[in-house]
Parts: sequence; structure tokens; C-alpha cells
Amino acid sequence: MSRSVLQPSQQKLAEKLTILNDRGVGMLTRLYNIKKACGDPKAKPSYLIDKNLESAVKFIVRKFPAVETRNNNLAQLQKEKSEILKNLALYYFTFVDVMEFKDHVCELLNTIDVCQVFFDITVNFDLTKNYLDLIITYTTLMILLSRIEERKAIIGLYNYAHEMTHGASDREYPRLGQMIVDYENPLKKMMEEFVPHSKMPCEYLSLDAMEKWIIFGFILCHGILNTDATALNLWKLALQSSSCLSLFRDEVFHIHKAAEDLFVNIRGYNKRINDIRECKEAAVSHAGSMHRERRKFLRSALKELATVLSDQPGLLGPKALFVFMALSFARDEIIWLLRHADNMPKKSADDFIDKHIAELIFYMEELRAHVRKYGPVMQRYYVQYLSGFDAVVLNELVQNLSVCPEDESIIMSSFVNTMTSLSVKQVEDGEVFDFRGMRLDWFRLQAYTSVSKASLGLADHRELGKMMNTIIFHTKMVDSLVEMLVETSDLSIFCFYSRAFEKMFQQCLELPSQSRYSIAFPLLCTHFMSCTHELCPEERHHIGDRSLSLCNMFLDEMAKQARNLITDICTEQCTLSDQLLPKHCAKTISQAVNKKSKKQTGKKGEPEREKPGVESMRKNRLVVTNLDKLHTALSELCFSINYVPNMVVWEHTFTPREYLTSHLEIRFTKSIVGMTMYNQATQEIAKPSELLTSVRAYMTVLQSIENYVQIDITRVFNNVLLQQTQHLDSHGEPTITSLYTNWYLETLLRQVSNGHIAYFPAMKAFVNLPTENELTFNAEEYSDISEMRSLSELLGPYGMKFLSESLMWHISSQVAELKKLVVENVDVLTQMRTSFDKPDQMAALFKRLSSVDSVLKRMTIIGVILSFRSLAQEALRDVLSYHIPFLVSSIEDFKDHIPRETDMKVAMNVYELSSAAGLPCEIDPALVVALSSQKSENISPEEEYKIACLLMVFVAVSLPTLASNVMSQYSPAIEGHCNNIHCLAKAINQIAAALFTIHKGSIEDRLKEFLALASSSLLKIGQETDKTTTRNRESVYLLLDMIVQESPFLTMDLLESCFPYVLLRNAYHAVYKQSVTSSA
Repeated sequence: MSRSVLQPSQQKLAEKLTILNDRGVGMLTRLYNIKKACGDPKAKPSYLIDKNLESAVKFIVRKFPAVETRNNNLAQLQKEKSEILKNLALYYFTFVDVMEFKDHVCELLNTIDVCQVFFDITVNFDLTKNYLDLIITYTTLMILLSRIEERKAIIGLYNYAHEMTHGASDREYPRLGQMIVDYENPLKKMMEEFVPHSKMPCEYLSLDAMEKWIIFGFILCHGILNTDATALNLWKLALQSSSCLSLFRDEVFHIHKAAEDLFVNIRGYNKRINDIRECKEAAVSHAGSMHRERRKFLRSALKELATVLSDQPGLLGPKALFVFMALSFARDEIIWLLRHADNMPKKSADDFIDKHIAELIFYMEELRAHVRKYGPVMQRYYVQYLSGFDAVVLNELVQNLSVCPEDESIIMSSFVNTMTSLSVKQVEDGEVFDFRGMRLDWFRLQAYTSVSKASLGLADHRELGKMMNTIIFHTKMVDSLVEMLVETSDLSIFCFYSRAFEKMFQQCLELPSQSRYSIAFPLLCTHFMSCTHELCPEERHHIGDRSLSLCNMFLDEMAKQARNLITDICTEQCTLSDQLLPKHCAKTISQAVNKKSKKQTGKKGEPEREKPGVESMRKNRLVVTNLDKLHTALSELCFSINYVPNMVVWEHTFTPREYLTSHLEIRFTKSIVGMTMYNQATQEIAKPSELLTSVRAYMTVLQSIENYVQIDITRVFNNVLLQQTQHLDSHGEPTITSLYTNWYLETLLRQVSNGHIAYFPAMKAFVNLPTENELTFNAEEYSDISEMRSLSELLGPYGMKFLSESLMWHISSQVAELKKLVVENVDVLTQMRTSFDKPDQMAALFKRLSSVDSVLKRMTIIGVILSFRSLAQEALRDVLSYHIPFLVSSIEDFKDHIPRETDMKVAMNVYELSSAAGLPCEIDPALVVALSSQKSENISPEEEYKIACLLMVFVAVSLPTLASNVMSQYSPAIEGHCNNIHCLAKAINQIAAALFTIHKGSIEDRLKEFLALASSSLLKIGQETDKTTTRNRESVYLLLDMIVQESPFLTMDLLESCFPYVLLRNAYHAVYKQSVTSSA
């Protein structure tokens, strides 16, 4: 290329530098992926690890780059040649592309030399920066190429397969093979290349990039170190600042070792080698602490800057340069720490652990957010700046030029016109600005005016160059803010340091003072996609997936940490609430009573029990309790979770608050179930009132979370508590509804059936009876009014409905058994039904009845279950009347004003609504539904009706046998019998109402029939003389009164017609008298 022929204006230096720099990054990306694939046994090309091809690969590498196809080692290669060509093509042609890139770079560098281009970063900024960037990209590319150990095997395999298939080597192979051999030691080869280029000579420029320029520039053009003291000082400063440089992503270059290895073979470089060793010692000793202090300064500086800008966003215009400088410096320090922490010896590891790194990243993210949010503010400022000041100054500078060729004059005039035409209205109208053409024109102009013998030499007009550089920065503030943020603060490098990234995050969470900055880590995941390149599209999915998984993991861990803190606070609050339970005041009352009566109890010197609330008394403001620490830690972490409403990572939107909500729902669910303290082995469970107290304490804490984070805690309550009213939650786990239903049915009511517990109507509770084997629980503490109300609060109407349905299922199974007993005695009962006025015949028929005791026992069990249900329903009514009084009163009105002639289906709908609100009904809809499901296909409806009628007959004629039972004695104190036969009244009425509703019979008629049979049978025992048979006759007589009192269908007049009231009066007199006698 002759200088006489070469015309600098036609060499398109600006375009070539732009294109080659971009392509260089793409080639680096492809080479990096090849290196990583070859280093991973799972991703490595299979031919490199195939045992059958092992000898062939070794032969090819040994002979590389020579080609010898006639060898026995290559026999297996012949079989695989087509597959090798297909699968290794991408790798091979990437290496070919690298070679072509190298050719273009060398050609451009020679052109620049021939044109004798003048470089000064303060004057022709873009030209100088792009030139230096190209050299670094080229150097990095060749170093990275030399680090792919399998390069010879891949290129050789492909070429041999090509030779065997097409009969000749690939046309690019000879040059490519030679390049691979030449660049075995890339820096040494490039030092020779750069001998002709040794004439190498900002504000938001990356310090990291400048270090690379200095290190690689002076390695390649090392001769200047011996002649220029300024160059030597720069070189030493760079060597003392770092031990390694970032080549590309996580590939690093160990400066001191590489430089020493290169210079050791050059004669007369002993002094330079000593310089390198001294600088290495300085870097190892002082670089860590120096950079630590830099990060410390940057933390405070960025914090102040972010605070000022959040308060006065208008300052973003005039202070934009400081913002980008701050971002660039902080980014460089973080990258420095990242690469050194991963590549330094373990003994000096402490210098490379920064527990406050999250804070620095957070302030970077805050500044980035300000720039994105207030972009229009910056645009307004710089649009006015460009049109009102820059255009005027540039026009004056152009007018004052002594020489200005026509082409340059046209370009400069176009700059002035472009800026003059700008107005604030364009910003207000949301117009999209694009100054890329103007910037490229200035880049071209720099190239034209920086060559030797240029008509307009930029070296002679420095003020023009500096002014244009300023203008270019101002244009970027209008149309390229996002690109500027990527250029100055992109931290996508963390994608390739996953382990260090996760470790930093864990350190941040562990340190309470840093946890408020933990949101910086998921925010960094939004940077990852900016490191991809269009020349390597296949890595987009891999990097995208990594960004999603890391972001998800970080947000999940933050939510878990917050959830754990909330759980600890809830535990503390539940403990405090527990201290206020009534059961804990007994000791205090006892002490007060003893003090009054001057009795000495307890041991001397026994410490006085602290009263609830003592924990709130502070004698010293410096005393910090565990609860204080938990609240502080929670507020810090919640600040982070609440920092952004959502973030977009690779077209996926993440909402940090939703992570917390989700975790709170899961933990609240587990906590509620856990607080029941249900033990299946011992059948122990928490009292409903105590569980309710704990749940309310828990909910109070959760409600306070709304003070820290903008989440809808009511939604959490609704989701969790509504699920707890069902049999199973959304995860298929048992709920408190299923646990309590199971406990009341299988533990409490089972013990009632076993005779260990009785229902006391006077107390409206189940009470333990004195037995040999004492129960592990006190039934009264689980079934009194307050406990049943607490149960209703916890389970709600849905849960109580499930409890009722479970109770009804047990009743229906008992009724099924009763029907079987009726079928066994159907003939006898049919005769008894019509012979109740024939005492002798009734006596004879009664003796033929079987399973009389079983019928009464099963009916008693039904009565006990219905009594428990009435307690539950009454409690539910009380709770709902408190929460929704107007709705409950409306339902009551519905129920109380159903006309008698109303269709039964309509009436049952009203009863179902009333029952769901806890109101008592004449006909129990739940029982009707449960018994309806028993209809047998083999039995006709008439037969079913007959069995129902005979069941009532069976119960009526069996009542007299109760008089012989010792436990059938009526107790006025409890208003019932110890063997629960008083529950028969409820059972007889409810079962009759349900059965004859199902079979469409007259409930009143059937109950009248029952009353006639029962009174006839009971009157008969009045004539008995056997004292054993009539032991508790009076107590059993009272059952008739109870049945009538319980029934909405029977009256006392009707009873009087069947059974003389005088007998009832005498019976009451007798049992009360007996009660007084026994108590005396």
C-alpha cells in the first residue's frame, strides 16, 4: 500500500473502526463459548472424548498443521467423516472468522500508520478510544484463542474429514493452521507485529479500559518504556493497581507473570523485569487496601449523590457527567473486586471480601433508576443546551477557522443546523430523537482531520475538537441514556461469577445493616442480557435462564428471611399473649387471698412471678431486647422487598412483594395447624380458646407488616383462614377444621359413648364422670360455651358445616344399624304397634323382641351427637350475631315466618340457610340430607316408611327397660341423667322429623303414636312390684316430659291425655327429694 496512492479521506477509518470493534466483541463471545464448551465434559464435542477416535486425534495434533491421510490411526475417522463435518463446522468456521478478523485489523492498523493519524483523547476522543479498543479487542481475541486447548484437534479433525470427503483440504486450512502455530504464544508474536505501530500516544471513561490500554499497549510497544518517563510511570501505576486484568467475562490475564515471561527473553530488560517484580509486591501488599478505601469513598459519595438527586431531580441535567463518572468508577471497583477475589491466593483473601459491596451496588441501581425515571428532565436540559449554547459556540468556532475546506464546512454547518432546530416542545410531545448520524459524521470528520497533511488539521484546532466532544456527550444525554447506562454501569459480568454472586448475596442477608440493600442482587439480574451479542444468538437462552433462576432464587431467599423474622416476632407475641390467658391468673389470685388471710405458702425466697407487661418497662434506652432486634432486622429487609413494585428480567416480570405474600400464606397455614398441637398418638389438642388467642396474636403481627411493605395482608388472611374452614387446604394437607372435627368425634364423643363423659344440660357442656381410668383431658374445657364460641370463630360457618356433616354421617350410620334391628323384629313390632292397649299381649310380644338394649344405646349415642351439635350451632349463632347481626336477624325473620302450607322443598331451603347461621330448626336439614342418602334400591318407599314407623315403635316400647339401670337416675343439679338418656328426647324428635320428612309422612301423627306407645309402656312399670325393675322408674318418667318440651310438634295437653301429669309431678318430687337425701 503506497503512500502516494493512498487517499486518507477514502479509507473510511471511522466506519472500519466501528464495525471491527463490534465484530470483535461478537468473535470474543463465540470463542468464549467454544472454550467453555470444550472445558465441560457434558458439552464437549463427542469426537474429542470418543475412545475409538483417541489415537486419530493424538496423531492429528502431533502432526498439526501437516496433513497425512495415509495412516492406520485414521481408519475410524473414515466412518465418522460426514458427522464430523456436520458437527464441527460451527467451531471450524468460527476459527476461520477469527483469522479473517485478524487480517482486517492488521490491514486497518497498517492504513492508520501509513496515514500518520494523530491521536489525542482530549481532541479526537472517538477516534483514539476506538483505535485503542480495537487493539485491546484484537489482543484479547488472540489470547483467548491460544487458551482453547482443543483448537488443533477441532481444526485438524474437520480438515481431515474434509480431505476424506472431497479429496482436498479446506481452502482456508493452510493459513488457519499456520496462524494457530504462530500464535501459540500470542503476546510474543504480537510484540513483533506491533513494532511498526509503536507511535501510540476522560471523564466517564472506564478506568478498567484505560488500564488495559496501558498494560497491553506497553507490552506490545515496550520500546517506549525505555525512552519515555511518563509512559514508564503510567505502566508502573497500572502494574501496582491490579494483579490481573479482565480479558473477557471471567477470563483473566495475570499481568505480572505474563509481562515477566515476555521481557525475560529480551536483552537489556533486567531493569524492566525488576520494575515488574517490585510492582507485583506492591500490588499484592497494597492494592487490596487501596481499592477497599476507594469503595468506601464511593459508597458515601454515591449515597450523597443519590440523596441529592432524589430530592432535586432537576440537578440531573447539569450534574449528568458526575452521575456517569460515579457509575463508571463504582462499576470498575466492583469488577476489580470480583476478578481479584476469584483469582487471588487464599492467604490474602480477607482483602478481597467486602461485606458492604451490596450497598455500593444499591446506590448504583438508585442512580440508574433516577436517570431512567427523570430522562425527560435531562432531555429538556440538554435540548436547550444544544440549541441555545452549543450551536452558538460551534458556529463561532467554525466562522473563526482560517482554513475550512468545503466538505468539512458542509458537515460543520449541518451540525449547527441540527442543534439550532431543536426545541423543548419536541420533548414535551414525546418525539424520539436520533443523533447517531451526527455522531458518526463527527467520527468521520475526526478521521479526515487527524491524518497527516489534512487540509484542516484537528491537532491545530484543539478547541474545536474539545467543543465537539462535549457536544457529542450532550447529544447522548438526549437520545442514548439507556446506552450510556449500559456503557458506564453494566454489571452483567456477575452472570459468569455465579458462585461469588451468590456468596455476596448470602453475606448481605446475614448482616442486618446490609439486608436493606439486598434488592440490588435481583436488580443486577436485569443486566445479564446486555452481555449477549447477535453473532452468538445460541447463548441468549442459556444466559436468560440463568438470569431468571438467580433472580427467582434471590427474591425467594429474601422472602424466606423476612418470613423467618416475622415468624420469630409472632412466636414472641404469642408467648406474651399466652401470659394473659385466664389460667395464669390463678396463682396471682391465690397469692392475693393468702396475703389477705396472712397465710404463708410456698418456699421462702421464692422469686415473685413477673406480671405481663414487665417487658415494656425500660429503665435505659440503650437496652435492646430480642424483639427490638427482630423488628429492626425486619424493617431493613422489608425496605428492600418494597423498594421496587416489579422488575423485568428477560421479558419476565418479577414482583418481590408477591414472594413475601406467598411465603407468609404458607407459613401462616403451617403455624395455625402447628398451634393446634395435635398429637395423634396421645389424642391431645389445644383448647380452641387458646388457639384463637394465638391466631389473633399472629394476625396482629401480620397486620403490622403493612407498615413496612405495601402488601394486602387481608388477602393473606382470606386465603389462609378460608382454606382452614375446609377439610383439606390447597396443598392437600389437613386443616384445623379436619383436626378439631376428628378430635371431637373420635376422642370426646367416643368417651361419651364409653360412659366416661356425660352431657350436662344445666352447664351446657360435656363433663368428665368419676371413673377408674381418668381421662387425659377435661371435657368441660373443650365443650363449654366459651370454647364452642372460640371453635366457631376459628372454623367459621363453612368449618362448622363440615363438622355438622361429619356428625350427621355418624348419626346416619347409627340409623342404618337401627333399621337392621327393626328388620330383625319387624313382625313383633308390627303386632305391638296395634296392640298397645292390650297389656298382656304387649308383655308377651316384648319378651320376643331382640336387641332392645342396643336400640336404646344407639339412640342415646344419636342424642349425644345431636346435643353436641346443638352446642356448636348455638355458639355459631352467637358468633355470627356479633359479626353480622343484621344478616342473622334477616335470616331469623325468614325462618320464623314460613307459612305452614309452604312447600316442603322451599321450607327446607330456608331451614338450610338458617342452619348455616346456627339457628335451630324444626326439621334439621343436615340430618335429612344424611338420612336421604341411605335409601336402598331393593326396598320400596312404602317398606322404608314402615321401617321408620316401626323404629319409633321399637324405641317407645323399649323405654321402660331404662328404669332398671343404676345410671338412669335423674340429677336435678345437671338437669339430666349420668348415662345421657336425657339426650334421647333430642334424638327421638330430630330422627322422627327427618325420617317422616324424607318419607312424606305426618311428623305430628307419628310422634303422637310414639307418645301413646311410650306412655302406655311406662305406665305399665308403675304396676311392677320388682324393685330392681322399677329402680329408677321416676327418673325414666321424666323422659316423657323432656320429649314433649323438646318437640315443636307435641304439646303438654297431648301428654296429659296419655300420661297423667300427677305422675310427672310426683316423679319430679321424688327425684329432687332423693337428690337432697343423697347429697346430705
